[in-house]
Amino acid sequence: MTGGSGTESAAGEVLFPERARYHAAVAECRSSGFEMCTDLCAVDYLTHPGRRLPSEVAPERFEVVVQLLSIAQRARRKVRVQVPESDPTLASLWDLYPGVEAMEREAFDMFGIRFAGHPDLTRILMPEDWEGHPLRKDYGVGRVPVQFKDAPGPR
Repeated sequence: MTGGSGTESAAGEVLFPERARYHAAVAECRSSGFEMCTDLCAVDYLTHPGRRLPSEVAPERFEVVVQLLSIAQRARRKVRVQVPESDPTLASLWDLYPGVEAMEREAFDMFGIRFAGHPDLTRILMPEDWEGHPLRKDYGVGRVPVQFKDAPGPR
C-alpha cells in the first residue's frame, strides 16, 4: 500500500494519504506504473460530513480526489486527500503529471484550494475580479445577469 491507509473497490485501490504525504504518495504511484492522471477534482463536504472514510482518516471540509491509470497494468487507483478549511493548500502534482495544470486551476477557482508549486495558479472559469469560489457550499446563492457580446437589444 502506498502513502497511507487504503482500501480496495471494484474500480481499483483507493489511497488516503495524509496531506503532508500526498505528493510523495502520488509520486510513488507514478513510479510504480501509473503513467496517467485522468482526473483531479475537489469536493466540499460542509453539509455532508458523514462520508465513508477509514477509521484512521480524520475528515476535513474539503477533499481532493485524484484518479490514476496504469495502461500497462490495466489498473486504476484513486487518491483521496483531506484538506482543512483553515488552510486549503495542497502540493501541486504538475511536476509529476503536467496535464493536471488545468484541473488544479479549476479546483482553485471553484473551491479556493491552493496548489503549492503550480506554475500558473490563476482563475480558469471565473473572471479574475470575481470574489469567492462558486462551488463552495457556503457561497451565497444569487442571480448574476448574463451578458452576451453583441446581443440584440429588446424589440
